[in-house]
Amino acid sequence: MSEQPEPDHIAALIEEVEEVTDDISDVSWMDIPVLVIFSILFVIVALQFFTRYVLNDSLGWTEEIARYFLIMLGFLGGVTCVRKGKHIFLEFVFAYLPTHVIKPVAVASEILVVGFWGYCGWLSIELAQKTRSNMVSIDVPKAYVYYLVCAGCFLMAFFAAGKLLDVLRKSTADVAREKREHPSEAI
Repeated sequence: MSEQPEPDHIAALIEEVEEVTDDISDVSWMDIPVLVIFSILFVIVALQFFTRYVLNDSLGWTEEIARYFLIMLGFLGGVTCVRKGKHIFLEFVFAYLPTHVIKPVAVASEILVVGFWGYCGWLSIELAQKTRSNMVSIDVPKAYVYYLVCAGCFLMAFFAAGKLLDVLRKSTADVAREKREHPSEAI
């Protein structure tokens, strides 16, 4: 005779499935380039694996192209994380801070994030302008990859600035409540 799961376990399982479904349904049109890059990267890496381990003769271009697609995926995927507020940060700190300190800490944090991504974007423009070489396996300038990194950094700075404005518009009590109740979704 099989054991029947307890009702608490079923409720927890249903809640977990609903959370995953909410995350999947939260895909925006802005996520499409990231999904396309991920799909292309998956095909390239699968091709690399197949040719290397099944055919015992790997294609030389797959490793370099996969590297550049992984770079693009990291920086353009970061835009989605900043837009949704899903980047990792020290959530537990807000639980121990006094309420009147949480908003200034959140504002300072967002200012640092905007400044960091803006500066990274500026540096990537400089790097792209100084890069004169092409990729080894295909005749495409490496600067194109750096310009995509630049676009990703400036988009992250843009969305972080939006988060900063949201924090500034809210009252101290609202910011503290949101940070303590739902830290990964706050602001």
